[in-house]
Order: sequence, then C-alpha cells, then structure tokens
Amino acid sequence: MDLDPAAKSPWEVLLLYPHIKALRSYRIANRLWKNDHRFLARWVSNRARRKTGIEIHPGATIGRGLVIDHGMGVVIGETAIVEDDCQLYHGVTLGGVGTTDIKRHPTLKKGAYVGSGAKVLGNITLGESSKVGANAVVLQDVPDHATAVGMPARIITKQKGE
Repeated sequence: MDLDPAAKSPWEVLLLYPHIKALRSYRIANRLWKNDHRFLARWVSNRARRKTGIEIHPGATIGRGLVIDHGMGVVIGETAIVEDDCQLYHGVTLGGVGTTDIKRHPTLKKGAYVGSGAKVLGNITLGESSKVGANAVVLQDVPDHATAVGMPARIITKQKGE
C-alpha cells in the first residue's frame, strides 16, 4: 500500500487489485512448475492472464514485494528473475531473445523500477534501484542506481551518492 496512493485499505488491495490475483496464481503455478506438473502450471497461468491481463510464466522467479501497477499487458518470461521490491507498470515486457533452454530473459535486482510500455529484452540485468523510463527498449545492462531511457535505451543519470 505504501507505493500506491490510491489504495485506501489493505482489503481493497487484497480483493480488487489485479496484480495481487496474478501473483497469487503465479505462486501456485510456480510450485506446480517446480514439481514437474508443467501442463497444470500453464493452465493456472493462462487462467490468471485471462482474468487479470498480466502474463507471468510459471517458470519465472519472482521475489517478495513486486508491485505491478495498472498491470494490463505486463509480460514476464520463463527465465526472468525479479528480485524483491521491484515495480512494473502497464505494458512492460520482460522478454527473451532466442529459443534455447538457457537463461534468455532479464534479471531485475532489488528495487528496480520499469516504467509504462518499456521492453527489457534478453539475458541482461537491471541493477539495484535502477530505473527504466516509459517506452524504453533496454537491450543491455543498466548499472545499480542508474536511469535508462530511449529506444534503444541509454544511461542518462546515476543517482546521487554513486
């Protein structure tokens, strides 16, 4: 609730926010995926996508405290890793490149922020507390505490103290 000024109560968030429903379904699907019940995991994931507009592959790794604000159109791929306390906004894609079984999706370190419509593609890393501007296309690593914008994205600032 701290990250969303529109949230009026914990009950409102738990019952009405789509990203909570999507993450709850992801946790179930991820457990099924890890226990080699792949079809059932994909079924749970697909059902959640239809209900919320948020697509999270059951093979992805997601930490605690992820906020997906206005989540319609968010896609998180199979080998993506999202650490604790990250924020994603509508239309964000954490997408893969290639079709191999190796890691092909991005890693978001603790506290990373990805603005609306941004595409973060490939086996790259967004550093701790990094920021990606709206509609950016990120194809290379973003250092800790840095901000990336544009198509293709370029680093424009590092936060004070770095």
